[in-house]
Amino acid sequence: MYTPGVESPGMSIGQTFLGLLEASPRHGYELKRVYDERFGQGRPLHYGQVYSTLARLLKSGLVEVDGVEPGAGPERKRYAITAAGVTDVARWLAQPEKPDTYLQNTLYAKVVLGLLTGRDAADILDVQRAEHLRLMRALTRRKADGDLADQLICDFALFHLEADLRWLELTAARLDQLAATLRVPAPHPDRSTP
Repeated sequence: MYTPGVESPGMSIGQTFLGLLEASPRHGYELKRVYDERFGQGRPLHYGQVYSTLARLLKSGLVEVDGVEPGAGPERKRYAITAAGVTDVARWLAQPEKPDTYLQNTLYAKVVLGLLTGRDAADILDVQRAEHLRLMRALTRRKADGDLADQLICDFALFHLEADLRWLELTAARLDQLAATLRVPAPHPDRSTP
């Protein structure tokens, strides 16, 4: 399920569709419904995205049309995974995700730029800390009201946010040291900081 601010860049819609199709053949609208329920809360797929993904999987030989049924509008195609698709999704599931170390993230850049421009970098960290705490409260409420899948996803996000908070605290404690390593000049007397 999608959690704002915690989306995994490695999440592949195509691979996820293959996994859902391995469980059973489905129509495109069924894939969208199941995907949105399990992985897309707060960010449902667009139908165009569903059918363009299915077209790519079909062209790649990873899925096939399992049946066509007449409907009120256009004919409805049911898709099934092929043996190549099963192999592909098995390989994807077995691959570990690359841990993201966030070595040069935006927040670090903001702290350094705050120091270099004579702004109060502690304020930048305080604003970010407040935003992290706000999101953590929202995730804790969602976890309390959610099913097991929601609880696991919220735990994942909360643990990452807790690590971020530890970094924020450590960085706040080291701001003077960081400013010294950056050789931050004294603020210019004519410059007013916003």
